[in-house]
Amino acid sequence: MNAPFTNHLVLEGAQAEARLLEIASELKTGSTIPYLGPELAELAGAAAPTTPEALAAFFATKVALPKRAKGNVWACAQHIESMKHRSTVSTLMTEAFTPKVEPTPLHRYLAELGLPVIVDSWYDSAMRDALSSRSDWGEVQGITRAGIGEDRWFRFYDAKGVEAPKTQADSWRTLLYKPHGSVAPAKNYLISDADYVEVLTEIDIQTPIPDVVKSRRAERSFLFIGCRFHDQMLRTYARQITKRSTTTHHAIVTPELLTKNELKFLTVQGIIPLAVSLPRASEILIGA
Repeated sequence: MNAPFTNHLVLEGAQAEARLLEIASELKTGSTIPYLGPELAELAGAAAPTTPEALAAFFATKVALPKRAKGNVWACAQHIESMKHRSTVSTLMTEAFTPKVEPTPLHRYLAELGLPVIVDSWYDSAMRDALSSRSDWGEVQGITRAGIGEDRWFRFYDAKGVEAPKTQADSWRTLLYKPHGSVAPAKNYLISDADYVEVLTEIDIQTPIPDVVKSRRAERSFLFIGCRFHDQMLRTYARQITKRSTTTHHAIVTPELLTKNELKFLTVQGIIPLAVSLPRASEILIGA
């Protein structure tokens, strides 16, 4: 279990940058796992949505939504699924993420490190594309269980995007973990409230987390890059994915945007916020 802090602790200025330099060295040894959020895509000038709110706004341009759903991407997707069809949700998700998110220099740098695990919590394919020059990696994605008639929580794909047996994952030098799915290679999306009902029922006992992720996170820390925790769904996934790893993690944050719930979550989970802008943080991590 992660060790909570007794109060809110935000590192700023030179102190934050110095700590990030230390983490950069830990990335090189594989002792820190990068956990990428949607806001990293903003550095690429992406046309695809780069926040849950932006994705909700995209849905609102395509379908008339009730007031209660507006601004909440999971409720938007659930309304569309209920009023139209699941296939409509998948089609709209693919449309939203068809605009290519080019890998940023940080994506490409992380791809070169041969990390044991990279967690990517958004739906674009930038990290997969950055890894594409290598053949010694593979990917595991969360999948919706709605209507598939299978007792599975995730699917594995090799570097070519071909579905692979889970036993193959142990041989991959780098595992890319996409807990919410991705536009590539197979258009798997966890997005509606219904998608998450069974996941959230069992995620506390870790069933929806792949065994290879559980194994590779042990004795390692996490660095959250481009992530927010202002929604219970986001907090739940971050908490469960980091479970049974080390007791202290770090997150690159914009302090003035942090909500009370975010600060509380960071404190309780032992995640030290680093007040460094994403562009500057990328420079430090790449240049160290």
